[in-house]
Amino acid sequence: MELDFERCYRAVDSRDSRFDGWFFTAVTSTGIYCRPSCPAVTPKAENVRFYPSAAAAQRAGFRACRRCRPDAAPGSPEWDVRADVVGRAMRLIGDGVVDRDGVPGLASRLGYTERHLHRMLTAELGAGPLALARAQRAQTARILIETTELGLAEIAFAAGFGSVRQFNDTIREIFGSAPSELRKPSRKRHAEPGAINLRLAYRPPLHAESLLEFLALRAIPGVEEADGGTYRRALRLPHGAATVVLTPMPEYVAASLRLSDVRDLAPAVARCRRLLDLDADPVAVDAALSEDDALAAVVAKEPGVRVPRSVDGWEMAVRAIVGQQISVPAARKVLHHLVDHEVIPPESASTERQVHDQQLRAFPSAAEVAGMADGAFRMPGARRGTIRALATAVASGELGLDPGVDRDDAVAKLMAVPGIGAWTASYVAMRAIGDPDAFLPTDLGVRRGAKALGLPDQPKALDAHAAQWAPWRSYALIRLWRAA
Repeated sequence: MELDFERCYRAVDSRDSRFDGWFFTAVTSTGIYCRPSCPAVTPKAENVRFYPSAAAAQRAGFRACRRCRPDAAPGSPEWDVRADVVGRAMRLIGDGVVDRDGVPGLASRLGYTERHLHRMLTAELGAGPLALARAQRAQTARILIETTELGLAEIAFAAGFGSVRQFNDTIREIFGSAPSELRKPSRKRHAEPGAINLRLAYRPPLHAESLLEFLALRAIPGVEEADGGTYRRALRLPHGAATVVLTPMPEYVAASLRLSDVRDLAPAVARCRRLLDLDADPVAVDAALSEDDALAAVVAKEPGVRVPRSVDGWEMAVRAIVGQQISVPAARKVLHHLVDHEVIPPESASTERQVHDQQLRAFPSAAEVAGMADGAFRMPGARRGTIRALATAVASGELGLDPGVDRDDAVAKLMAVPGIGAWTASYVAMRAIGDPDAFLPTDLGVRRGAKALGLPDQPKALDAHAAQWAPWRSYALIRLWRAA
C-alpha cells in the first residue's frame, strides 16, 4: 500500500481518527509508533516514518504507544474489502489461521507457496505472515492480561505463543513493559466472573440502530436475541462454543465474551467485528453514495449505515436458502425448528451444555445438518435437497464460505448447487464473504425501496442505475431496504 508522506503527516497533525488503522506513525526520536489520532504533540516531520501495519513498525524496532494503543485501532478497511490474495490473507490471519495451522496452512488455504505468500505480504504490508500473526498474538495477550485473572503462563499459550519466554520477550519488545506491569491497572476493574470484556473500536460514524434492527428482525430463537441496544448470540469457534454480548456505545462497541477455550479469543473478536462491519470506512462509503441525488438525503439523515455480515458463512448460506420466497418471520420459524433438531455428539455435550445453560446455542454445523432426519426440515423437498447438497460440500471442504475465500470462485461453486441462483449467491457473497459491491436488483424489498426514493424499480433499469454506486453497492442495498 503506497503511503504518501505529506497526506499522512497532515492526518497526524490534525489527529484525524478516520485514518486509524490505515497506517501507523513511528517516531525515531522516541522509538514509539502510534495511531494517527494519538493526542501526543505532533512530532517533527524529519523524525517520522509511516508504516502500513503495526507488524511493520514492530519489525523496524518501534514499540507501541501506551497512550493511544495503536494495536487496538480499527482494522484497515482496505484489507476488509479487498478481494485479492493479500486482503484474503489478512482476514484469515485475523481469524487465527496462522496460530492454528501455521504459515503452511495459510498458504494452502490461499493456493500459493509459502515463499510467494511471504513476498506478497512483505511488499504490501512490510511484514510477512509470521510477523503479522505475532502482532496479533501480542494484542490478544494484552487483552487477556488486562481483562482476565488467568495466569501469565496460561495467557502465553492461549494467545498462541510457543513458550513463556517467547511471550515475555515479545510483550517487552512491543509494549516496552513486562507482562506483569501491563496487568497492574486492571486490578482496579471489577469484571464479571468468567467473562472477557473488551472494547471493539470503529471509525465513526456508526448507525447502530440500523444494525441492531436488522439483526433483531432476523434473529433465530435459541441462537441469538436482541433487545434495546444489545445483541447476544452463541458462536461456534475452532476450539469450542462461546457466547457474546455486543452493545454499541458512542465511541466503541462493548463486547462481553464467554469462551470455552481462551485460544478462541482472536477468532471471536474477528467474527464480532465482521458481523457489525466495524472495519469499514463509513466516510468514504457515504461520500460516494451521496453523489447520487436520490441517496443524498437518506445518507445525510443516517450517516454510517453498515452492512450486517455474519459470524459463520455456512449459517448465512442456510439462512439465505431458507429465506427464498418466504417472509422473514416464516424463515425464522423454519430455522428455529432446524436448530431444535440438532443432535449433540456425546464428546461435545459438556461444551454445548455450557452454552445451553445460558439459553443460547450455536447454529448446527454443516456435518450435523447433513446427518439430520427429514423431520428437521420444515420446507419443500427441493429446498431440503439444496441444503443437504450445500452441507455436504461445506463439510467436505469442497466449498468454503469464509471471508478468506476467493469470492468469484465461491459464488460460482454456490450457483453450481441445485436450487441456488443469482439472488442467493449474491446475498451470501455480501453477508458471508464480505463483498462490498453485491447487489440484488430483483429483490422485492430493494425494488420497493428504490421506488420510495424515486429510483427505477424494474430490475434491469435499477441494476443499470446502481452501477454508479460501485464499489459500494452492498451499502446502497442496505439503504434501499431501509427505505422500503
